[in-house]
Amino acid sequence: MKKLPANMRRFEMTSTLPGTLDAVLRFHQDPRALARLTPPPIIMQLHRDDRRSLTEGDIEFSLWFGPIPIRWIARHEPGPTAHSFADSQIKGPLAYWRHEHLFCEADDGVQLTDRITLAHRNGLPGLLTRLTFDGLPLRILFAYRHWRTRRALKCG
Repeated sequence: MKKLPANMRRFEMTSTLPGTLDAVLRFHQDPRALARLTPPPIIMQLHRDDRRSLTEGDIEFSLWFGPIPIRWIARHEPGPTAHSFADSQIKGPLAYWRHEHLFCEADDGVQLTDRITLAHRNGLPGLLTRLTFDGLPLRILFAYRHWRTRRALKCG
């Protein structure tokens, strides 16, 4: 088992979305969901998608920040609840990354919680990921993702 870094951080964002649990899960099951949830000006380039479901399989992609590609391999696996899934970085820019997608029914739709546990590498690589995958950039990324999901569910 891989030893977890000591400098782990946690980020969490929760929104209530219109629609049903089935509709939210269908949106995330769509192979185009990751590209749809990537905010401009970042471009997501898919290299390989071996996912068999939201809870099983790997996906390999690059996130292009202008002319700079950041390659990533993520493994999809069951999340901590019955209506959840997680993706963990197998290979990528951070020392550790686990993203849990938690869904539960709410009175006025579905509550979506994105929970990220992450750790940065040391040195220049860690400085770069702090500038792109932490703090304000991470809040902006997930505000966009929640807005984009809400919009997709309203439009059908």
